[in-house]
Amino acid sequence: MTNNATTKLIPRKVLFGNPVKASPQISPDGKRLAYLAPVNNVLNVWVGSLEGDDYQPVTEDTERGIRFYFWAADNKHIGYIQDAGGDENWRLYLTNVETRETRDLTPFANVQARLTGHDKHFPHELLVALNKENPQVHDVYHLDLASGELKLVAKNPGNIASWVIDTQFKVRGAVVTLPDGGSELLVREQEESEWRKLASWTSEDALTSGPVGFTLDGNALYLEDSRNANASRLVKLALDSGDVSVLAEDAQYDVDSIMIHHDTYEIQAVAFNRDRVEWTVLDSALQEDFKLLRELQAGDISIISRDDNDQIWIVGYIVDDGPVAYYVYDRASKSGRLLFTNQPELSNYTLAQMQPVSFKARDSLTIHGYLTLPAGESQKPLPLVLNVHGGPWARDGWGYRPEAQWLANRGYACLQVNYRGSTGYGKEFLNAGNKEWGAKMHDDLVDAVHWAIEQGIADPAKVAIYGGSYGGYAALAGATFTPDLFCCAVDIVGPSNLITLIRTIPPYWSTFLANFHMRVGNPDTEEEFLKSRSPLFKADQIKIPMLIAQGANDPRVKQAESEQIVAAMKEKGISYEYMLFPDEGHGFAKPENRIKFYIAAERFLAKHLGGRYEETEATA
Repeated sequence: MTNNATTKLIPRKVLFGNPVKASPQISPDGKRLAYLAPVNNVLNVWVGSLEGDDYQPVTEDTERGIRFYFWAADNKHIGYIQDAGGDENWRLYLTNVETRETRDLTPFANVQARLTGHDKHFPHELLVALNKENPQVHDVYHLDLASGELKLVAKNPGNIASWVIDTQFKVRGAVVTLPDGGSELLVREQEESEWRKLASWTSEDALTSGPVGFTLDGNALYLEDSRNANASRLVKLALDSGDVSVLAEDAQYDVDSIMIHHDTYEIQAVAFNRDRVEWTVLDSALQEDFKLLRELQAGDISIISRDDNDQIWIVGYIVDDGPVAYYVYDRASKSGRLLFTNQPELSNYTLAQMQPVSFKARDSLTIHGYLTLPAGESQKPLPLVLNVHGGPWARDGWGYRPEAQWLANRGYACLQVNYRGSTGYGKEFLNAGNKEWGAKMHDDLVDAVHWAIEQGIADPAKVAIYGGSYGGYAALAGATFTPDLFCCAVDIVGPSNLITLIRTIPPYWSTFLANFHMRVGNPDTEEEFLKSRSPLFKADQIKIPMLIAQGANDPRVKQAESEQIVAAMKEKGISYEYMLFPDEGHGFAKPENRIKFYIAAERFLAKHLGGRYEETEATA
């Protein structure tokens, strides 16, 4: 047990409730600011003048809360997407900031809208991709903001995964997925022209490569490209000659974020997420700005929003032991001022620090991750929670993480591992995860636990495995494939049967199916192999208590994925808790549902690991 009893318990509602304010965005004219904040505990968009205190909510969401929004380039509207109950059939809404009138611009049942084009030079229009005609793929529609009229501008023949818009707001690029998991980049001279192949990537490069956007003259494309390299580089590809010039690269880390000029469309800066996010400035005009931003406040810099004149920037500073601080930075006066922090109440508590760690896996591959230990002096070894990220084609990064802080505050060591197959570390590391679900990918997690035990960090008798989505699968794999290593497991929306997972993916993931087949397995030709990697078929090996949580409307990992393993445990008399959220999908959007889950998870972990527990059954 830790002796961090002197550290104040951070209430769950502070960690997992709504932010007080979040996601600020400057209006295109630089005069107003929008941000997300709750109205009756539901996140909505608020707007006010940048220098004033006249902020009012302009949207009226009463259900799930708005998580993604944007200023329309006309300065008059806020656009946002929303689904129903977590079904991911996103609709695009537009709210008039003055009149508060909200219109549903894509009022189609069982159709998913994706914002595809949004440009300051075309303030009264948007480009939206919809799977209206064919549920498996998205066509592109031109949307007139005034009339709401939708006009088809690019028809999907059935294999296009994404589209590229040029600087004239025309659909001139497309990424086609191939049956072997590779991809091709198609271009055309005009919207009426025939497509031609410009570049192709094998399956080895497909997840670490793709188009960024066209140059101003339309004669070249910026790409993230891992051909002839291990990690994705930022390159410029000439459409006529095919010549490639490298603009930014790192031998180990993929390109992470890109800053593009609103008028010249040139790339101004590139970020690489190493142990932490680091920016490479390409445009000399921004060198001084980034130098000043680095001096303004400690933390990893995120350029969130810029006005049309590129004079006012909204900048976020991410730290590991405090809330996100948002600043407004004026390039003319070279000065910045604090707007707000997203969770000011966190400043009342002692937060833990997150340290980057690395170790060698059993086959000598270097694995990176992050360790968060309880704040203050701790008696080691500690109970350990192995917190596994989802994806799996994603990664954990440094910064404030509510779960890591929660676990550390309750007295646990929290270890987050970027196992092989995680993104960001180059294609060799990513492709080392192919066909390794429940095998080498799981070995990396096991090796991480052994590393933590050898370092004297973890108590070998008190190790939990915890995660959502792929992390939920990993928790189930931990309980079935390595049942002696863990004393309990928490699975959130994790697949238990890889055969049914792949056979029931949403229709609009059809262009990604070849990737699943290549990186996980093909149920039509590799059924026995997938069975051997599915926790469901080894449920009789479970001997540790489990907590399983599932959203009833999850389109990615269906309710049956949780229910079939619960049924298997029930039949065998294995201890489990099962939570089904009828109004959620792949994860929990509503704060009251999040709090309900974390109350149960905290009680569960305290029971099996012996950590602290917040007695007050606080609701969000």
